[in-house]
Amino acid sequence: MQFPATISILVLTGLVTLAAFRKPELRERLVFNPYEILRHKQFDRMLTSGLVHANWPHFLFNAFSFCFFGRNIELIYGAKTLLVVYVSSILGGSLLSLMIHRRDDYRSLGASGGVCGVIFASIFLLPGGAIMIPPIPFGIPAYAYAIGFLVLSFIGQRRHIGNIGHDAHLGGAIVGLLIATAMYPSLVFAAPWMFLAVLGLSVVILLVLIFDPGHMLEFRWSNRSPGNERSREYDENRARNRKISEMDRLLDKVSKEGVGKLSESERKKLSRLSKEIYGNRADRP
Repeated sequence: MQFPATISILVLTGLVTLAAFRKPELRERLVFNPYEILRHKQFDRMLTSGLVHANWPHFLFNAFSFCFFGRNIELIYGAKTLLVVYVSSILGGSLLSLMIHRRDDYRSLGASGGVCGVIFASIFLLPGGAIMIPPIPFGIPAYAYAIGFLVLSFIGQRRHIGNIGHDAHLGGAIVGLLIATAMYPSLVFAAPWMFLAVLGLSVVILLVLIFDPGHMLEFRWSNRSPGNERSREYDENRARNRKISEMDRLLDKVSKEGVGKLSESERKKLSRLSKEIYGNRADRP
């Protein structure tokens, strides 16, 4: 069978996606969820989230992109290289998402992180190519696509454009680039300036995402644009989710060890958080 790794990944992902459509409880168990990963140690979600998709168009778009780029890597470099790049990129995208959304009520699914990693790896493992994006009538140079992808994903992540896991895309793409570098450094450094430009931009974006999760640095053109309104709402929800997460931690301690194990500062914090989250409502849980 030609392209066994590419076909196997597509078939496995398609079957799990179909099963998740039919069994919502299975889908809920497989999706990326920071709370379940960190609180209940369900680290397998960082990989299984790449096996389920929101709908068939979501799956087909990822499948087409993966097939187009993945088969070329497998043909030239073998199944092992493709598998290492793909799996590592899914985990890399999940890791970045976990760092950014570790205190959020957040869920995501799909193989986009792995697909982005494969695309970025192929850009440097198979240099000189061009990428066709309908309806553009000409091919876009691979390095230009890489830079454009990073910039647009970064803007999308900061402005919360669409129901898209931009951080997983970025994390997967960067990991795919690093894995390709580690496995075949001579090929990557055959185009050193292109590589350094993409890697440098990737590092800058990664540092901003990790060290500025609260969006202290603003990138905006209008103070009243829809994107900024969404960003403000997102930041408010994020702050609330942090408080809920901290209160859950304290309540778990009470449940397991008893209220007497709380320190004076923890008791004050629990009381303050309860008032901030629920106010003085008599119906609060």
